[in-house]
Amino acid sequence: MSLPAAATLWASLPVPAILIDESDRAVNLNPAAEAFLNVSAKALKGQPIFDRLAIDAPLEEVFARVRANHSSLFINDIDVGTGDRAPVICNLQAAPLAEYPGTVILMISPRELAERLGRGPGMKTAARSAIGMAEMLAHEIKNPLAGITGAAQLLSMNLGPEDIELADLIVEESRRIVKLLEQVEQFGNLRAPEAKPVNIHDVLDRARRSALLGFAAHMTISEDYDPSLPPTAGDADQLLQVILNLLKNAAEATKGAAGTIRLHTYYDHGLRLRRADGGGVSLPLQIEITDDGPGIPPDLAGDIFDPFVSGRENGTGLGLALVSKIVADHGGWITVESVPGRTTFRLSLPVAPKPEEAP
Repeated sequence: MSLPAAATLWASLPVPAILIDESDRAVNLNPAAEAFLNVSAKALKGQPIFDRLAIDAPLEEVFARVRANHSSLFINDIDVGTGDRAPVICNLQAAPLAEYPGTVILMISPRELAERLGRGPGMKTAARSAIGMAEMLAHEIKNPLAGITGAAQLLSMNLGPEDIELADLIVEESRRIVKLLEQVEQFGNLRAPEAKPVNIHDVLDRARRSALLGFAAHMTISEDYDPSLPPTAGDADQLLQVILNLLKNAAEATKGAAGTIRLHTYYDHGLRLRRADGGGVSLPLQIEITDDGPGIPPDLAGDIFDPFVSGRENGTGLGLALVSKIVADHGGWITVESVPGRTTFRLSLPVAPKPEEAP
C-alpha cells in the first residue's frame, strides 16, 4: 500500500485509533480520536497516553501482552474517560504493528446504547425495565411452547413415517427456543453477588468434573495451578457458572473433535484496574482457559461478549454475554486472545479482604 493510500485509510477509520510506541507514548491519532479526546494529534504526539486517557482496565498489562504475543487483544464494556468528559462505555482492541516492533494500535469503539442504559448494580431504571420485560416475555413464551411440544409428541404417535420427521422437527426446535429463553431469563437476575471468600481452585475442580461428565467428555482438560493463590471475594455459584460457560464454549469450538483445554492459574502482583477517577484496584488472581480449537472468527472477536453474537451455527450468543456481566459484577475483568489453534479467555479477580479489612 502506498503512503498516500495508507494516510487516506488512517484518516477514514470510523473509530478513534491511536498509535502508541514501546514507551506507551502517543505517536499519532486519527481524526476520530482527535474528536473523541478533544485534542489535536500534534499536541498529543510524544505524550504519555495515560496522561490523557482514564481507562477502567490495566492497559499497561494489555500492551505488554500484545507486544509479547504478537497478537490482538479485545476488551469489552470498559469505561473510558479523558478528564474533560464523563466516562463512556467502549470496546477496545489493541493490536501490534509488525512493521514497527513495539508499536501498538489502540482502537476505541464507544458503546452509545450501553452508555444510555447503564450496566451492573447501578443499572438505570430504563435498563431494569427492559431486562424485566425480556424476562417476563421469556417466561410467558415458554408456557405455550411446552404445550406445542407436548402436542407434537402426541401427534407423532399416530403419524406415518413420512410425517414423523416433521413432528420431531417441531419438538426439537421448540426445545431449542426454550433453552434460548432460559438464557434470556438469566439476565433478569440482577441480584448482586454474595461476596464471600471463595477458593477459585474448588470452583475450577467442580466445573472440570461436571464438564468431563457432560459436554466436554470428548476433551482432555489439563490443570496448571498455583496452589498458593489466596481466595477471591465473590459468589461461588456465579463463578462456577462463568467457568462452566467458558469450558462449554471451548468444548464446542472443536465441533465434536477431540481436543485439549488447559486451566491455568497464577498471581500477577502488577495487574491493577485503572478507574476513570484515576484510582485503581488490584486484580492479581489470574485464571486462563485455553483451547486448541480453530479460534474466534476475526469479524466476531471484538463483539464476542455482546448478546446474540455467536460464531457457531445455532448458537445463542448469550453464554459469553452472561460471563461478561457476572465478571463485571464481581469487580473483575475478562479478555480474550485468539489465533487459529489457540484461544485463551483470561479472568482477573480481586483478592478477598482479610477479616480486619472487611467493611
